[in-house]
Amino acid sequence: MDNILTYADQLRVQGKPAALCIVISTSGSTPRKAGAKMIVFEDKKSTGTIGGGNIEKKVIDSVPDIIREGNPVRMNFELEDDLAMHCGGKMEVYIEPLTAMPKLYIFGAGHVGREVARVGLLAGFRITVFDERKGIFEQFGVENCTFVNDTYAKSIDVAVFDENTYNVIVTPKHEFDEAVLELVAKKPHAYTGMMGSRSKIAIIKKNYLDRGVFTEEEMKQIDMPIGIRFEAETPFEIAVSIMAKIIDTKNRKSKA
Repeated sequence: MDNILTYADQLRVQGKPAALCIVISTSGSTPRKAGAKMIVFEDKKSTGTIGGGNIEKKVIDSVPDIIREGNPVRMNFELEDDLAMHCGGKMEVYIEPLTAMPKLYIFGAGHVGREVARVGLLAGFRITVFDERKGIFEQFGVENCTFVNDTYAKSIDVAVFDENTYNVIVTPKHEFDEAVLELVAKKPHAYTGMMGSRSKIAIIKKNYLDRGVFTEEEMKQIDMPIGIRFEAETPFEIAVSIMAKIIDTKNRKSKA
């Protein structure tokens, strides 16, 4: 497949578990030369080829474990000695899990939400923006985002949340923020944060605790007020603060 690298990028966006396998060096007689590529999925189905036969089977069989562990691997083969292939050459294959792009869910398409989307795209996140106001996305001005124009409750009900989902709550009303937070914080996620003044956050925390919505420990897992602490004033500066905290969370998670 000539566009196999493009296909690999599409799989990253889709979040479909797979690995990219590339022949990176050869010597002697081998079925394919350096640069041959193949994508293998978690169920061992594949597209492209690195030469067929025993070498390809060996690589395919190794992929599910490599995907599960999440680390790239180099495999070296002596085709005749190791795999009973009569080519007699040597091949080295690089296998890289196709890590899914992290998902950034932004609740609220106002000034801050727009800037978070803009910075989030630059940081390599898949962006979905949720807002129930009519016509709100007509002047949003940020491309390559998914827009969901429905009530927050309905949108959250059908959205897919997982351990690679980062939630930013910046709706135009306090009651919307509180309702959205109550829904998304119970979903699988890597990060959830909500914008607000310290006084607003204190009131919301007390309300949640009084109603038994969250425990003290669960509240500690929610980033509010959202973002890292510095003197941010403009929507762009606030977005930088938010994305700095999210990037820090993402990178710490990958090293855990």
